[in-house]
Amino acid sequence: MTVTQEMIESTREKIIQEHMDAEVEKNVLTTVSTFSHPRYEVVPTGEVHDGAQAVEFFLSEGMTAFPDFTFETHHIHHAKDAVIVETTFKGTHLGAWHGIPPTGKFVSYRMCNVFVFEGIELVCERVNFDVLTILTQLGIMRDINSPAGKFALFLSKPLTFIKAWIRQIF
Repeated sequence: MTVTQEMIESTREKIIQEHMDAEVEKNVLTTVSTFSHPRYEVVPTGEVHDGAQAVEFFLSEGMTAFPDFTFETHHIHHAKDAVIVETTFKGTHLGAWHGIPPTGKFVSYRMCNVFVFEGIELVCERVNFDVLTILTQLGIMRDINSPAGKFALFLSKPLTFIKAWIRQIF
């Protein structure tokens, strides 16, 4: 039997669906078992979680911080050695996350996750998202485009703000 590109893509999508379903179900062990070698790379923070124990800890923290989280998948794109999934993460911040105590606030933000494959073996999930959007929705940061955000920026970095304003005039 000849393995076609369609068969490879179908198998990869099944693995990703099992992986994402297990995350939503808060089943760490099943999520980890979808990898041939568990690895998460969190692009915006520079974090790398390599190996089963590190990935289990990473997943557990997120599942505790946002116990009701879900994903809404928008698009799936296939590449030679990866599958790119555009999704929206939605959840309520009810536990500590990266040292931030629970705010009780609901977040909804877009993500672009790259699932890296060697053949049909999942070897890494590389997650991409905007940290500022999350922190703004949690009430940790102000929207820098709002008047209050610009004022807070001015108070925290007055010289930087004044230099930028002067450059804009001249």
